[in-house]
Amino acid sequence: MPYSISSRPLLAIESSCDDTACAVLAHDGTILAEGVVSQKDHAILGGVVPEIAARAHLDALPHLVQSVLNKASLSLKDIDAFAGTTGPGLIGGLIVGSSYAKGLALALNRPFIAVNHIEGHVLTARLPALNASLQFPYLTLLVSGGHCQCVSVEETGKYIRLGGTIDDAAGEAFDKVAKMLGLGWPGGPALEKLASEGRDDAFTLPRPLKGREGCDFSFSGLKTAVNRLIEPLGKGALPRQIAADIAASFQRAVADVLADRAEHALAMAPHSTALVVAGGVAANKTLRAALEKVASAHNIPFIAPPLRLCTDNAVMIGWAALERLHAGEEPNEIETAPRPRWPLNERTPPNATQQQK
Repeated sequence: MPYSISSRPLLAIESSCDDTACAVLAHDGTILAEGVVSQKDHAILGGVVPEIAARAHLDALPHLVQSVLNKASLSLKDIDAFAGTTGPGLIGGLIVGSSYAKGLALALNRPFIAVNHIEGHVLTARLPALNASLQFPYLTLLVSGGHCQCVSVEETGKYIRLGGTIDDAAGEAFDKVAKMLGLGWPGGPALEKLASEGRDDAFTLPRPLKGREGCDFSFSGLKTAVNRLIEPLGKGALPRQIAADIAASFQRAVADVLADRAEHALAMAPHSTALVVAGGVAANKTLRAALEKVASAHNIPFIAPPLRLCTDNAVMIGWAALERLHAGEEPNEIETAPRPRWPLNERTPPNATQQQK
């Protein structure tokens, strides 16, 4: 019997990296409750340790799910469907989160929707609370720690990847440069704060692939250039002003590259109704300002979701699931196996049996 979307809410879980997230959404996309548990143990280790992250997800989920349900004044029996991030991401976290959501779905005889983490990011801007009038097709620039790509969002389930990361993603470059400057991890917010004290023209740094045809990204060379800039200055802590000038110059170089790549992407997808930025790095004000200028030059809206919906969250997973349900897709995905890589142009990943063949 075909699935018929009801008026009852959907519960979603996101666990692809180091944030455990849960959200409950009404069938029309209204956010009824949401919550995120950020893992702190990785900071002293200088990066996410997959095994530690997976265990932390397992510890956090029972309390977090109940907390979110309490905020929404609901019980599990009130939930009509469950969704979970099934890829791409750290496989341990994906297994924990999606298995938890599947277990709830099986226990309550409810459907499960396997959601692509990237699809969640590219559809976030269509949340009714943000931009109910946003129409397909639009261009999404995804900039995060693990992903940097331009995607033409043609319709629900139809995405054209115009370009992507060749080596380091923008967020990864931010973290590595922040570490060079002694700022710790995660480095993005700390580097942005330090950069506000510096001059962005103090040092000449490369703009990898700027002006090159297409809209691929490369930040490895920029990261290396910063390292070579710092090496002659010694191994001790840099003077505050020099560190600030390096941070500001690096941040400006990244902003220039992203603006150039967005320009090229819009030339490849001239039918775009808006320029959307998503992912954790989208919180950076300098990067947003550069992209906003690009959108303005093309006479299209620039859309940047609020910070909590740019970083990894379960609202975007729930909304992606609802978009697919409203598009008429059947949510019979309980056999779908989590996978660390899941190209956006593959509608669903193979199920567990298929992966074993």
